[in-house]
Amino acid sequence: MQIKHLFDDDSAVSPVIGVILMVAITVILAAVIGTFVLGLGDNVESTPTAQFDIDFNDEQITHEGGDAIPADQLEVVVGGSPSDWDGSDDVTAGDTHSLSSGLSSPTEVRVVWTSQSGGSSQTLASAEAP
Repeated sequence: MQIKHLFDDDSAVSPVIGVILMVAITVILAAVIGTFVLGLGDNVESTPTAQFDIDFNDEQITHEGGDAIPADQLEVVVGGSPSDWDGSDDVTAGDTHSLSSGLSSPTEVRVVWTSQSGGSSQTLASAEAP
């Protein structure tokens, strides 16, 4: 038996690589088809991108820019007590929400977005009263 002959023999390489590629393609196709069949991609709702200014002197929160957000998906949490955003339309740049007067220090104020399905939420802005 010649050692040189072992290194030059490539006859088993192609079938092994072919089998590995076929298994990989099958797994990827099964994952893609399973995602469509189960509808896993339908329930994804991305968090809106918006900037809010929390002004304690004027006692208001202003939507500074970014995505328009339905008012029923926003709440303002002042010291752990949630309240709905003022109004019933979409919250767009320039819209404001009044804070309760006489905020004591330290009180945290947060603007929280909740998805339409209620499955996820995200704090879009937060500040602590001085």
